[in-house]
Amino acid sequence: MTDREHRILARLVGEYIEQGEPVSSAWLAENSTLGLSSATVRHILAHLEQQGLVRQPHTSSGRIPTDSGYRLYVDLLLRTRRKTRTLPEIEARLRRSGTVTDLLEHASQELSRAAHQVGFALAPASPAARLQHIDFVSLEGTRVLVIVVAAGGQITHKVIDTETRCDSTKLTEAANYINAEFTGLTLPEVRAAVEERMREERLLYDELMQRALSLAQTGLSQVAPGDTLHVQGASLLVEGLTGNLNDREFTVETLRTLFRMIEEKDQLVELLSRSIDASGLTIVIGSEHTSPDFYPFSLVASTFQDGDRTGTVGVIGPTRMRYQRAISVVDGVSQTVTRLLEGQ
Repeated sequence: MTDREHRILARLVGEYIEQGEPVSSAWLAENSTLGLSSATVRHILAHLEQQGLVRQPHTSSGRIPTDSGYRLYVDLLLRTRRKTRTLPEIEARLRRSGTVTDLLEHASQELSRAAHQVGFALAPASPAARLQHIDFVSLEGTRVLVIVVAAGGQITHKVIDTETRCDSTKLTEAANYINAEFTGLTLPEVRAAVEERMREERLLYDELMQRALSLAQTGLSQVAPGDTLHVQGASLLVEGLTGNLNDREFTVETLRTLFRMIEEKDQLVELLSRSIDASGLTIVIGSEHTSPDFYPFSLVASTFQDGDRTGTVGVIGPTRMRYQRAISVVDGVSQTVTRLLEGQ
């Protein structure tokens, strides 16, 4: 492609992102600052269409970018962008987070608010997560809520059925015993140690120890930390789309898929994990996704470091998103999250 073809394409994509309307050759001739006639611009657009970078929704309309056109536009943004600036206001709000879980929840909110898209934060499970605290909470009947807090503030919980009713005092005593004996061990080490003690006959004579170990054995086997996904901002995405006539079909026909993925987080975690296979910034546009269900959407994501683990923050939105803004915000938030985790 020639330099002026690049510049015409970039102007067309930028205008379409802002307005959501097909861009005409007459408008480009007047606003491209290249001093080209409408006839010359039409010739350039015909060449771009042959290359699969733009298309005409209707015979008499202007052009809109294809996924390939968006890709070329985004690659140009990445080559020419300046170093990401710090985001002091966002960082100040994120610093108020009490745990890692709170930090990532707030990060997804900040991303959504700043980019007006769906914001997310994905924290991978840590096989080396160490037990910080365990609690047993009595529920109705024979059910007990097991709450496991791992070092760094990662919280998991599960309701188990103990078959016999336990009062709150005995549950507190059982939790205190487990915390005194096993705090600081990794969760797999805690499970192994609990199973070993369960096999020791002498513990059968101590009701408190037996109850505590039984609760811990059942609870820890069911609350092993997994990948944690925080998602915010579906309503902002809908608001941004419903205001544009060209996006109304998109809203009705395809948001249902995204909402289902958000509700069934395992599916969304799997899709994100397949899309993000490298550290740093990742941008996946439309048909570049591995799942056809995700073709109407683009993903802008960046990794953050949490010790020896790598997590991801990012935004999901329509292919007609403000990529420059999304890239800047996502990259800035990922760097901020890494800084805060390093200083925790």
